[in-house]
Amino acid sequence: MDGLTFLEKLMALRPMPVVVVSSLTQKGADAALRALELGAVDYVSKPLSNIRSSMGELAAELVDKVKTAAGSRPRGHVAKTSQKSTNSQSQSRSVERIIAIGASTGGVEAIQTILMQLPSQAPAILIAQHMPPGFTSSFARRLNEQCPMTVVEATDGCRVLPGHVYIAPGALHLKLARHGSFFECSVGGGEPVGGHRPSVNVLFESVADAAGKLAVGFILTGMGRDGAHGLLALRRAGGRTFGQTEGSCLIYGMPKAAMELGAVESEIPLDQIADRIIKLS
Repeated sequence: MDGLTFLEKLMALRPMPVVVVSSLTQKGADAALRALELGAVDYVSKPLSNIRSSMGELAAELVDKVKTAAGSRPRGHVAKTSQKSTNSQSQSRSVERIIAIGASTGGVEAIQTILMQLPSQAPAILIAQHMPPGFTSSFARRLNEQCPMTVVEATDGCRVLPGHVYIAPGALHLKLARHGSFFECSVGGGEPVGGHRPSVNVLFESVADAAGKLAVGFILTGMGRDGAHGLLALRRAGGRTFGQTEGSCLIYGMPKAAMELGAVESEIPLDQIADRIIKLS
């Protein structure tokens, strides 16, 4: 059997922390995302060239992610089903709510779980998920095939509409910009913030500035502190702010940092986040 088939059987029979090593290609990205859906904790992308000169960095990343995986809470894979809607009424609607989501390790499965429980006409959602270039386009495509909402990789200047989800491109920051009664995505480079690009802090801070009381922020599973200060800015701007509960996180790092900073209004189990988004719409 191939690696993905083995992983599916492993996570069904004896769930354990798994780190996948994949290539930086379209096929490698698709395989890594499928592995994360099946329950893998994280992945490491191996270079296609200059392998000798890249081995030191690759080794350090692999060691770090193995240590992170060892402290995670792996769960068996549960198949998720949904139905794609062709409703396009959102094209003429103004935005009444902006949902901002930030995640890192464990975020692929968490984001999929949330989006598959939302209706096709849910509020507009902007997502910063730590991923390298190439992987985010595959991530957006897979989610678009699986979820009722329309999911795309964000592009600079694209209008933000209800019923749509915008994924920050790998190695680029995603910000929210306002033009009158409408919102747009602003996508660009710039230095990494806290070691991350895309940065959850950058997204949350822009949403706080552009949307204020219209915004709702969710910080999900992940290592480190990215998003904590941005979520605090969002809360101070009058937005609603929530964190994923420790028991439902693969890695309770980012939500914990935000909670300790006073940025989180309350924590919500992963399987209840979609319902909260619907109630706040």
